[in-house]
Amino acid sequence: MLVRLPTVLTILFPGAPPRVELRAGTVAEAIDGLNERWPGMGDRIRDSSPAIRRHINIFVDGRRARLETPLAPGAEVFVLTAISGG
Repeated sequence: MLVRLPTVLTILFPGAPPRVELRAGTVAEAIDGLNERWPGMGDRIRDSSPAIRRHINIFVDGRRARLETPLAPGAEVFVLTAISGG
């Protein structure tokens, strides 16, 4: 499975590439995998409730996902930061 990370996360975690290959069965497991490689990244994506943070959106194969969303082999996961303004 391929995870695409936003630039804001790759800047905060030196050495984190914009695309990461992982093995995971759910979005939550993918976040755990990212956190294992770059400690603290999981806290930037998920809050303590646990839920995906309000300013983060995760899409799996083009569909909005939740922590429990299953990941098929070869899935493409996008972690996006929300954009707002006025």
